Amino acid sequence: MTQTAIPFLFMRGGTSRGPYFQRKDLPQDLDVLSNVLVQVVGSGNATNIDGLGGGTAVTTKVAMLSPSTRDDADVDYFFAQVSVEDRLVDYGPTCGNILVGVGPAAIEMGLVKAVDGVTTVRIHSVNTSSLVEAQIQTPGGFVSYEGDVEIAGVPNASAPVALNFLDVVGSRTKKLLPAGAPTITVDGTEVSCVDVAMPMVIGRARDFGITGYETPAELDANKALYEKIEKVRLEAGKLMGLGDVTKSVVPKFGLMSEAQNDGNFSVRYFMPWNCHPSLAVTGSQCLAACSLIPGTIAEGIAKPVDTSPSRIRIEHPAGIMDVTVDFERADDGFKFNSAGLVRTARMIARGDVMVSKSIFSNEEAEASS
Repeated sequence: MTQTAIPFLFMRGGTSRGPYFQRKDLPQDLDVLSNVLVQVVGSGNATNIDGLGGGTAVTTKVAMLSPSTRDDADVDYFFAQVSVEDRLVDYGPTCGNILVGVGPAAIEMGLVKAVDGVTTVRIHSVNTSSLVEAQIQTPGGFVSYEGDVEIAGVPNASAPVALNFLDVVGSRTKKLLPAGAPTITVDGTEVSCVDVAMPMVIGRARDFGITGYETPAELDANKALYEKIEKVRLEAGKLMGLGDVTKSVVPKFGLMSEAQNDGNFSVRYFMPWNCHPSLAVTGSQCLAACSLIPGTIAEGIAKPVDTSPSRIRIEHPAGIMDVTVDFERADDGFKFNSAGLVRTARMIARGDVMVSKSIFSNEEAEASS
């Protein structure tokens, strides 16, 4: 046999999807792992025709799970963002949408034992060293995907997955405002650099020559916009202490505008070289925090929030995402404590994905287990 079989679950988490593996079934060496994941996804072609990817950044994501190395967590979640066309793998960021499926996947894989009713799974996000508590519906001790919860960007209702994100401030930079101030000027344009769950560079849509209400397809066709975004992002990345981010998807980029409906504000979220069809879970927390921090570009755009905890409603291309925030304002500064969301997940398939033995042999699989 010329191919090696690797067991996996194929799951939708929030508005993303991809293969979920047990880490022990994959190479430990990151270079070898990257070659495996590139073939699994089919990176190198716009359609990902030779792999499981779906030709978009939200469908070329990979989750790898293992028993947690931390005493305060049940499972370690290691994330990889595989590029659609460039045969690159980025282990720098995490993904909050894919994280939605981690709790159900951990139970399905036998890494966490379910109880009758609701099972709490404490997840250590390896990429950012953060902790997330997930509440999974498990009637009879089995994961249920049936329910009446709907989320924008997903056509069908499913069972709720409640997430509470802890230790989210300074996910990569160890600072709430890694550029040193709520607002800075980069290439003549004001932006806010915030690190909550995901480092982001956030600007006003109008300052980048758009309304902020365009469709993702319209924005992706706007090459001048992406040239400006990338120029600002690269310089801001250095100011945030992230170094040269030319080949990294971190920091992500967001453009805010006033709400059109009953939200607190509207946003277009960039991944960063394409516009997200809806909104990333990690990005939603960072944007929510930005809307609360005094002196950011959100002032004058976002509807003010005075009480904590409170719900922030973020309008995005597919609808609205609600983020429950806990924060403190005092004379000596601002403190962001936690963020919570309710999302959904579904297991689509389970089985083996095949990779070339020349990339990953059975002997390597046994050695890494």
